[in-house]
Amino acid sequence: MPSEQWTHPEPGDGPAAIAAQPSPEQVIAGLRATSEGGAELTQLLTPEGQRVPSTQFDPYVADVDDETLRNLYRDMVLVRRADREANAMQRQGQLGIWVPLLGQEAAQVGSGRALQPRDMAFPSYREHGVAYTRGVDLRDLIGIFRCTDHSGWDYQAHGFHPYTIVIGNQVLNATGYAMGQKFEGKVGDDDGEATICYFGDGATSQGDVHEGFVWGAVYDAPLVFFCQNNQWAISEPTERQSRLPLYQRARGYGFPGIRVDGNDVLACLAVTRWALEQCRHGNGPVLIEAFTYRMDAHTTTDDPTRYRLSDELEEWKLKDPIERVRAHLARGGGAEPEFFDQVQAEADEFAAQLREHTFTMPEPPPERIFSNVYAESSPLLEQQRAEYLSYLDGFAPEESLAGSSIRNRGEH
Repeated sequence: MPSEQWTHPEPGDGPAAIAAQPSPEQVIAGLRATSEGGAELTQLLTPEGQRVPSTQFDPYVADVDDETLRNLYRDMVLVRRADREANAMQRQGQLGIWVPLLGQEAAQVGSGRALQPRDMAFPSYREHGVAYTRGVDLRDLIGIFRCTDHSGWDYQAHGFHPYTIVIGNQVLNATGYAMGQKFEGKVGDDDGEATICYFGDGATSQGDVHEGFVWGAVYDAPLVFFCQNNQWAISEPTERQSRLPLYQRARGYGFPGIRVDGNDVLACLAVTRWALEQCRHGNGPVLIEAFTYRMDAHTTTDDPTRYRLSDELEEWKLKDPIERVRAHLARGGGAEPEFFDQVQAEADEFAAQLREHTFTMPEPPPERIFSNVYAESSPLLEQQRAEYLSYLDGFAPEESLAGSSIRNRGEH
């Protein structure tokens, strides 16, 4: 019986080694392919802002003119400015934690703008840019990180589910939802529905993600698995988790995988539109690996200087997703200097509104924790609520900030 083959990093790189005996050169090539874009990287805008033609993907951005690019640029600038403001507010004690998206704006805005209103998105906890493209007010989102809300938006109306903190769990939720779309006959043509699920490179080591891959493939679920490979699963690099590029894992489950430049908003838009089209027509799931970089900490509790070099950060600054669109617009006459100044002013006002909202958010009353636990209340829940509030009323206001004074203030 022939030995199992070890998949080489890129198609056309020569014969594959057997699983037990990869050559040193093949191992090195495999590790390098997990930390560099590689030959299979789909890119439509270079870091210098030059347009790269693509026979396969140009049709999916044929409607993108200078105005559309200006809007995409505006989206990314506003999202980044809000992210930086929230990061600062956490440092000032206004938020319990913040999960930065700095550097991943193109992956999120490009893929988010590819979605149709009838589609559904399942995020992890870093998809602030996707939330913005789905019409979620970031002021509603901020309550999660101020620890006053689980989610402050109507997820059905926006087609954007609540954030998921448990790593990879949203993949199972998304797979089940997409299977439901298939069972209800909502796929098969251009008007079909599709689901997209976001997760990071670290989540690909979780069993939930692999279970989602299996079930999505078996049932031809209309689901785009969107992996934002930002190179670091907290403090562990991607090469510690995979011998080959993440997008190639799709082969083992029987559906297409593609690697896109996650810092190229135009490519992310095109590739996600293509993947969603595949799903809408009933062709089953697609895995997109958006090859990008987390420019900040994993969260505000993390210190990235302890595990990565500054040289790496400086290298990725040259691939900034916002600057390449700015360069393209400026070089081609798609925007005047006044436009960029206007967008920056708008972003500053956007951040100021977010800050004002955060600083003036009311303290929720203690009974809030019993609200919306179930679709309908129950005698047991009402009993627990009454007992808890009675317990709080037993404290004098000066003895406990959780006393009845807080509850009464929250009711007015």
